[in-house]
Amino acid sequence: MLPAGNRMRRRAEFTEVVRRGRRAGRPFVVAHLLTRPETSEPPRVGFVVSRAVGNAVVRNKVERRLRHILADRRKVLPAGSLLVVRANPRSATASFQDLTVDVERVLHRLVRPEAAAEGVSSESKPSETGAGR
Repeated sequence: MLPAGNRMRRRAEFTEVVRRGRRAGRPFVVAHLLTRPETSEPPRVGFVVSRAVGNAVVRNKVERRLRHILADRRKVLPAGSLLVVRANPRSATASFQDLTVDVERVLHRLVRPEAAAEGVSSESKPSETGAGR
């Protein structure tokens, strides 16, 4: 279970993360990550599961699954970071395994170093001499 100290609850925090954070999406979830290097607080996670996902029973089930998935994976988040995970309507019919795969891929995309996130690696950089043109 995700401890209370690792949960986001204030609307202002959700709004800030969605507006200023980096975004990554998959068919079942979309995540926004805002890193705050100036603070040493533990990382916090918030969930958005709208009515488009389903009725209250379905929404609660999806949110419980997401909380469970992120309980162990919060350790990969940088200290002081805020993560908002929004469930897409397709998440209502997703298996637990499919939901886990999507969350892991989104986290991998958001947490990896900046150079890898931009698709630039030392092997793929073009030659600065202009040779081969």
